[in-house]
Amino acid sequence: MNKPLRIGTRGSALALWQANHIADRLRAIAPNRAVELVIIQTQGDRVQERPLAQIGGDGLFTKAIQEALLDGRADVAVHSLKDLPTALVVGLTLAAVPERASTRDAFISRRHRSFDALPQGARIATGSLRRKAQIRHRRPDLELVEIRGNIDTRLRKLDEQGLDGLILAHAGLDRLGLSHVISELLDPEWMLPAVGQGALGLECRGDDADALSLLRKLDDSATHAAVLAERAFLLALGGGCLVPFGAQGVISGNEVALRGAVLSPDGKQRLAGELTGPAKRAEDVGQQLAQQLVAAGAHELLRR
Repeated sequence: MNKPLRIGTRGSALALWQANHIADRLRAIAPNRAVELVIIQTQGDRVQERPLAQIGGDGLFTKAIQEALLDGRADVAVHSLKDLPTALVVGLTLAAVPERASTRDAFISRRHRSFDALPQGARIATGSLRRKAQIRHRRPDLELVEIRGNIDTRLRKLDEQGLDGLILAHAGLDRLGLSHVISELLDPEWMLPAVGQGALGLECRGDDADALSLLRKLDDSATHAAVLAERAFLLALGGGCLVPFGAQGVISGNEVALRGAVLSPDGKQRLAGELTGPAKRAEDVGQQLAQQLVAAGAHELLRR
């Protein structure tokens, strides 16, 4: 086919890096096929003055791009997988999950060498409910500051607002060549990543055999199995990207080891567990771990 393959993407520097990375990989496997980017503004991009939790609903950074797939303006969507709701849209399919980057969160500070070195009452910025809850669980003495915007904007606010620290995803910083600003990579034993963190999700229409064929060549089976376990865990708990959940799936041989946690928004309560099972049944592993946490009171914790 000679028609261009159109990739729908947000317009931030990180989103464009990710979309261009996938475009280059597609050009390598289909050198005679033109690949173009279609930049789409999402609700999360348009509304910058309010916390994400106040805007409401999943899909703040993905819905507009999915609509472009469905109405034919784009053929492929490149998502940060942590932003993609666990309930897939009818007519679309998650065709591929390429090899994952780092899943860890990074602590950035101009004043302090590590998170644990922060003095009492230090001001730490993050826009993530997951990060806020885990920070409050570990250090309830800290003052948390809401922050929005792309990575460059957040780094600028770190200085402009005289903040003691900032938490961002390691993968995004690394992709933009900003690893040098990191003071410390946080230990996932207490700062579990978001579901799908560090991974890209490549989505297309379910009936687009051409796009499906190309995207499946970019799929990494181990990464795909790990994130399927994480996403099944989140779905079974009834959560989305705007609630304080953390999860990390790791593939070793033919098995997936999944760790997960759910916290109260104030961080005072934390339920955590882990489970290992066959990688080929990754979604079952995620569902079973969720059932363990539900039995331990996860739903009651979130309702409170």
